[in-house]
Amino acid sequence: MTLSVSFGGLRSFVEVGRQGSIKRAAGELNVTPGAVSQQIKALETHFGVRLLDRGTREVRLSTDGLRLYAKIAPAFEQIDDAVQLFDGRRPGPETLVISTVPSFAACWLASRLGRFTAEHPRIEVQIETSVQLADLSGGSTDVAVRHGSGSYPGLDAIRLFSPQLIAIGSPNLLTDGPVPSPADCLRYPLLQDRDRTDWSIWLEANGVKASQSAVKGPSYADDALLVQGAIAGQGLAIVRNVYAASALVAGRLMLAIDAPVPTPAGYFVVTRPDRMNVPKIAAFRHWIMREAGVA
Repeated sequence: MTLSVSFGGLRSFVEVGRQGSIKRAAGELNVTPGAVSQQIKALETHFGVRLLDRGTREVRLSTDGLRLYAKIAPAFEQIDDAVQLFDGRRPGPETLVISTVPSFAACWLASRLGRFTAEHPRIEVQIETSVQLADLSGGSTDVAVRHGSGSYPGLDAIRLFSPQLIAIGSPNLLTDGPVPSPADCLRYPLLQDRDRTDWSIWLEANGVKASQSAVKGPSYADDALLVQGAIAGQGLAIVRNVYAASALVAGRLMLAIDAPVPTPAGYFVVTRPDRMNVPKIAAFRHWIMREAGVA
């Protein structure tokens, strides 16, 4: 029996269901949002039902849309998985899409990726950054590196390392060298994280009762920017040691005091269990574990 429904239309519908957005689905499919909308409308005309409930900023699957999605989405996942099995055998380059948080990409991953590409010249790395864990159940993301507890239901997560909170500052600000005690950091301008909590956590872990002054100062939503503010001499900062390591080695930053505080969370490389052995993913997992000293 010949399929009278457009395969591309069904693919677009599944991607809209995964992404919850016509615009994001279009990005994944490398087409325009208008093309995706037209394909969905053609499906709705063909089936005689409404497949999407369209809102101002997002779309949701209608009742009929959910029924259709439940039937065809697994089939497209099987197709994607089957294609991935042969990616490593293609004569040309293949793309590995890595999702991580902006700070980790800027301060740790980017400077090391040259070693991965030297080992695997046929794999073209694409870094995507977001605060939330990327949807590994579909779409283009192959592997993620995330900071958290390691609890990612349905996914395989391997701990790479657990960071420490350290106090840093520019040598131009700390002209007299490291401060004598953690409490002496409060004599300097302080730079804050997004939630204005890290200074209080660090001080109290070092036996200093945090005062109101511990939460004052400009705040940065991203730790990479916080590090840059400290390098510029704007104040002292509390950051995870992984983000300041290269600047410390280069002498652009120094420890305000050698009093690191361990953190319970860690950095994890996260993948789908059924895709762990895809050659490009297995290669990256092995490489990053070796870089982190756990392989």
